[in-house]
This record gives sequence, C-alpha cells and structure tokens, in this order.
Amino acid sequence: MLETFITWLTDTVFRLGYPGITLLMALESSFFPFPSEVVMPPAGYLAAQGRMHTGAVLAAGIGGSVLGALFNYWVAVRLGRPLLHRYGRYLLINEASLDKAEAFFRRHGEVGTFVGRLVPVIRQYISLPAGLARMRLDRFAIYTAAGAGIWCAILTYIGWYLGKHASVLLREDVQRYSSIAVLTLLPILALVLVIYALRHRRSGTGRQSSG
Repeated sequence: MLETFITWLTDTVFRLGYPGITLLMALESSFFPFPSEVVMPPAGYLAAQGRMHTGAVLAAGIGGSVLGALFNYWVAVRLGRPLLHRYGRYLLINEASLDKAEAFFRRHGEVGTFVGRLVPVIRQYISLPAGLARMRLDRFAIYTAAGAGIWCAILTYIGWYLGKHASVLLREDVQRYSSIAVLTLLPILALVLVIYALRHRRSGTGRQSSG
C-alpha cells in the first residue's frame, strides 16, 4: 500500500518539475516517512537524459531538505518537550534518548546536524533535538544544507550514472547503489566524529591549562 502511494505521489509531483522535487524532499526531511531514494535518483536519471538540469535538481533537493528540517526544528521549538514526551513513542523516541540528544546538541550541535543528515533514519529526526536545544538557526540551516547537499549529490549521481548506462531506472539498482553509498559513508562519518572529538578534547585541555 505504502509503495503504491509513494509511486503515485512521485509521478504526480514530478509533473511539477523542480518545485515537485522541493516538495518531496521537504516531506522526506520532516515527519512523513518518504524515502529520498525515490526522489533524487529519478531526477538524476532525467538529468542524464537532458530533461532536467543537474544543478537545478541539486538546488531543489537541498532546498526541500532544509525546509523540511526547519519545519521539524519549528515543531520542537514551539511545541517542545511535552508534545514529544506524549507522542515520541510513535516516532521511536523515548525520554532518555531525547535527554541525551538535547544535551549533546547544546555542546556539539554543528557536527551533530551535519553527520545526522547523512545517516539513514536519523536524518528525519535530527532537527528535533536541535530545536529543543535552541541551536542557532543560521548555523542549523548551514550545517543541514551541507549534510543534505552531500546526500542529494550522491543520490543524484546514482540516478545520473544509471541514466547513462541503463535504459530503464530500476528501484532495485537504486537501492543497491544507495546501500553501497551508505556503507561507504558510515566509516567516513565515524572518522569525522573521532577527529572532532580529539580536537574538542585538545581545545578543552588547552583552555584548562591556560586557566
């Protein structure tokens, strides 16, 4: 049922062109369980055929991702913890994990936002602790755009590559290549976190020594 609905929604919105991509990616970046793998690769496939412009596809995808993330951020800021405590279980969010995420974002919101945008499942909900922690909105938008930009570029390239080498865009091919991309990204992101932690610890040690 969900797959049929997603196919119908994708076909309908893609008739709107770039605004459709923006809308779908905004949905993907918010609470709606809509996978970006059914948005950006088809757009990249159309770009390979000359029916869309790659730069405009990326801009639409990043713009939609930021809009959806800002919606979640707004929900967290305006409605706050009571709403998440009440309905968080439906989003697989419990109070303990919420407390830890909020405390983390008060200290490391930038790297958390950037890395979170590149991790499956987490990317849809990373805006909530950022909003609860009242992370600076401009920095939140910048790091969201950076992480979302990388992911949108990867998915667009997958579609573009398949558009150059396959006559038909198959969901199985998209899933296979996107899974490879995720498995490649995870150790890179782990390394980014290790480097960040080492630099943060070193700077903290330096401040203590000078104090």
